[in-house]
Amino acid sequence: MIFNRYEWRLVLRVLYLFATVTATAFVLVKGQYPYLIITGPAVIYCVFSMISFQQKAQQEVSQFVESIHYRDFSRHFDVHRAPDELKPLRKGFNDINTTFKVISRERETQYYYLQKILELVDTGILSYEEETGETGWINEAFKNLLGIPYLKSIHSLEKREEALYKDIIKLKPGDSNIVTINRNQQLVKILVTASLLRSEGKLYKLLAFQNVSEALDETESKAWQKLLSVMTHEIMNSVAPISSLADTLKNRLKSPEIAGSPVSSQLEDLELGIDTIKKRSEGLLKFTESYRNLNKITRLDLEKVLVCDLFENLNNLMQPSLEKKNIELDIILRDLSVAIEVDVNLIEQVLINLLVNAIEAVKDQKEPVITLSAETTANNKIVLKISDNGIGMPPELLDKIFIPFFSTRKTGSGIGLSLCKQIMLLHKGNIKVQSVEGKGSAFLLQFN
Repeated sequence: MIFNRYEWRLVLRVLYLFATVTATAFVLVKGQYPYLIITGPAVIYCVFSMISFQQKAQQEVSQFVESIHYRDFSRHFDVHRAPDELKPLRKGFNDINTTFKVISRERETQYYYLQKILELVDTGILSYEEETGETGWINEAFKNLLGIPYLKSIHSLEKREEALYKDIIKLKPGDSNIVTINRNQQLVKILVTASLLRSEGKLYKLLAFQNVSEALDETESKAWQKLLSVMTHEIMNSVAPISSLADTLKNRLKSPEIAGSPVSSQLEDLELGIDTIKKRSEGLLKFTESYRNLNKITRLDLEKVLVCDLFENLNNLMQPSLEKKNIELDIILRDLSVAIEVDVNLIEQVLINLLVNAIEAVKDQKEPVITLSAETTANNKIVLKISDNGIGMPPELLDKIFIPFFSTRKTGSGIGLSLCKQIMLLHKGNIKVQSVEGKGSAFLLQFN
C-alpha cells in the first residue's frame, strides 16, 4: 500500500539522518577531520531533504486550506503525479473534498426543500435577528397576507402595521396571540405564534402568521346558534303564557256582567294596561320567532347556476323598487360562463338582503349607484360583490355588523346580515365587508 511505502521511506530517512549525524560525531570525537568531507555533506543533504519535504507538505496544506476558505470543493489534487511521500496527503485532501461536496449537496437539497415547503404552506413565516432586527426568512404567504412585497427589517413593519409590530415585539417565545389588522378595508384576524432559534451564533425570532378569520367566524356562528336556540326556547316558554293570560283577562273585562257593572268605568285603565301587555307580548313572540330562522337552515339543495342568471333574477325582482327611488344598478360581469354550485333560494335571499341594505345606504345620495359584480381570484375562488356609494360605516362597526341582535338602523332587527353569514358558512364560503365612512360599502361573497 502507498501509505506503508511512505511510512518505510520516512523511517529510512530518519535512520539515514541518524547514521550520518552519528558518523559525523564519531569523526569529530576521533579527530579524523578529513572524513568530514564525506559525512558533512551527507548530514546537510539529509537535513535539507527533511526541510524540503516539510515545505512541500506545508505548501500542499496551505493550498487545501485556501480552497476550503473559498469553499472551492471542486479542486482535485493529482495523486498519481505526486511524490510518493505526498500521495497519502493528497489522497486525504481529495477524500475530504468529496465528503464536503456530499454534505454541501445535502444541505442545498434540504435548503431547496425547505424553501419549497415554506412557499407551499398557507401560514405566513417571518424570521428576524433579535439584536439587529434584520429579516431572514420571508415566504410568499406572509407577503400576501399582509400585502408587504419586501421587508428588510422588522422595524420597517412599524410604519405599515403599527399595532401588529408592537404585538410582535412584545410576544414571547412559545406564546401566541390573535391580532386584528385592516387589510384592503377588511378586518382580518391573524394568529401570531413566536419561537426562537439559534444559527451561526445569532439568535433569531421565528414568527408564524395564520389567518383564522374564517375559523373564528364559524366557531362564533355556532356559538350564536346555540345561544339563540336556548334564548328563543326560554323566551317563548315564558312570554306565550303571559300573552294568553292577558288575552283572557281582556276578554273577561269585556264580559256582560263586568261591562254593565258600576265599576266598569274604573276598569278602563286596567283594560288599557292589559291591552299593552298583550301587544308587547305578541311583539316579543314575533321578534323571537324571527330569530328561530337562524337555526332552521341546516341542509342545502345544491345546484350549479350561472352567476349572470342570479344577477338577472335579482335585477328583475328589485327593479321596481330601484326605479321608484331613482337608484342606478350596474351589473359588471366579464365572463358570462362563471357558475357556482349553491342553494339558489338561499343565495338569492342573501343577495336580496344585501341589496336592500345597499338601497337604504344610498337613499340620501345625490347620484345613488349600486354595483353587482363577479370575479375569479388567483386561487380559483369566485367572489360576488355588492357595492354602493352610500354613507359607509366607521371602522369600529365592521366587526359587529354580523352579530345577531346588532343593527345600525333603528327599525332593523339585526337578523339580516347574521342570516347571510350563516348561509355563506353553510356553503363553505364566507362573507366580508369593506367600507369607508362617507364613501360607501362593499360586501364580498366568497365561494370555494
